[in-house]
Amino acid sequence: MNQITNAFIDVYKWAEKDYKEWPFRFCLELVAWAISIICSLTMAITVPSPPLLLLYPIWITGCTIYGWASWTRGSFGMLANYILLVSIDSIGLIRMIWTQ
Repeated sequence: MNQITNAFIDVYKWAEKDYKEWPFRFCLELVAWAISIICSLTMAITVPSPPLLLLYPIWITGCTIYGWASWTRGSFGMLANYILLVSIDSIGLIRMIWTQ
């Protein structure tokens, strides 16, 4: 087998192990991943006027899920990243609502 095939097999085994260890977290991370992809696609498709009032709460929810998953994994760096993203985007959402 070549290196690329081995890499895909390794990723599959890792994901399978992750699912078996904590299926609920695995499924929530898939939901958060889908949220981030949907938000990114929506932003790209609707430029120059994306529906930020709709996207911000959805994006913040996805980041919160990722933050929880990071915490349950014991990943300080990822947790810090998602706490910061939730904070920044929550401030952005509040400012957007306040100025309308």
